[in-house]
Amino acid sequence: MKLPRDLSGEEVCRALVRLGFEFRRQSGSHRHYAKGPLHPCVPMHREIRPKTLQSILKQADVTLEEFLEKL
Repeated sequence: MKLPRDLSGEEVCRALVRLGFEFRRQSGSHRHYAKGPLHPCVPMHREIRPKTLQSILKQADVTLEEFLEKL
């Protein structure tokens, strides 16, 4: 399955919250979330590049299918 290309930082953040992550802090334009030992960081850009999204999913230990269900 291909990574979506038209997601904003806000949409990615909403999906992480639905997956059980909690907002911890914001540093500049990056929001930091946490769930146990996992700490993904999301840049608040209008459009998240596919490689950046892939990195966020890896940090969150979430599969693409799980993520797309929560969008």
